[in-house]
Amino acid sequence: MCEDNDYKQIKIANYLNIKQGTYSDYERGEINVPVEALMKLAVFYNTSVDYLIDLTNEKKPYPRIKP
Repeated sequence: MCEDNDYKQIKIANYLNIKQGTYSDYERGEINVPVEALMKLAVFYNTSVDYLIDLTNEKKPYPRIKP
């Protein structure tokens, strides 16, 4: 996964409602990040899932679908 803007793992893990160790495993690539978590991370970092998984260098998010 991409940069974390110096957020502490525990803060992001709490946001995702997971244990810090699980988030650490995500960062190290030891386990795959569920799609739902990727979507939440994209919102958290104001970017796209494509950017988070290194499919683009464009950090700007796509326009969001309005509910």
